[in-house]
Amino acid sequence: MATGGEMTDVGIRELRDGLSRHLAAVRDGHTLTVTDHGRPIARIVPVDVPTRLEELIAAGKVTPARHPRRTLPPAIETAGTVTDLIDEQRR
Repeated sequence: MATGGEMTDVGIRELRDGLSRHLAAVRDGHTLTVTDHGRPIARIVPVDVPTRLEELIAAGKVTPARHPRRTLPPAIETAGTVTDLIDEQRR
């Protein structure tokens, strides 16, 4: 296990088998990179560590969106393909 805020790679099985121990390390400030067959798939970070986006916002380099993301309109029901719809629009 890493010390002092270091990053540690941990496989899924090892994470599952030692979950309490690994979460205690995260609570102490460590970052875990979860791997699947040696490939990184997720990162577990302490909640009080700002994300890169939060750091950029705090530095004034990024402005958060003014409006929340809107939901998509309902899908259009059609019997044809996208190509058929495009051809129809071009007529």
